[in-house]
Amino acid sequence: QVQLVESGGGLVQAGDSLRLSCEASGGTFGMHAMGWFRQGPGKEREVVAAISRSGGSTQYADSVEGRFTIYRDNDRNTIYLQMDSLKSEDTAVYYCAATRSLYAISTYCEQRRYNYWGQGTQVTVSS
Repeated sequence: QVQLVESGGGLVQAGDSLRLSCEASGGTFGMHAMGWFRQGPGKEREVVAAISRSGGSTQYADSVEGRFTIYRDNDRNTIYLQMDSLKSEDTAVYYCAATRSLYAISTYCEQRRYNYWGQGTQVTVSS
């Protein structure tokens, strides 16, 4: 059983940067692909970014490509989401997720592929 705990959310202004962290415990971290998802007010949960087990492959939603960076530190059992040039539309609860299943990187953008989810961290971007 993998437990995921997100942190780093907060209230920032448009154009600011923020880094989210997601620490995993209870499993072999390096054997899990990971993803970041978000759910804005009144919206469905959507993918933000995904990263392969090794960190060698990543995939981003079009809306964050070039502004957000997902990376992982397997020694610290942690993934990160560096968010730059934040916009008001980035306001959402951000969730990290993990799966031990092996897929192509694009498949990790599908929520249904994930077995474990964190509780989420709120990011609010004021304009």
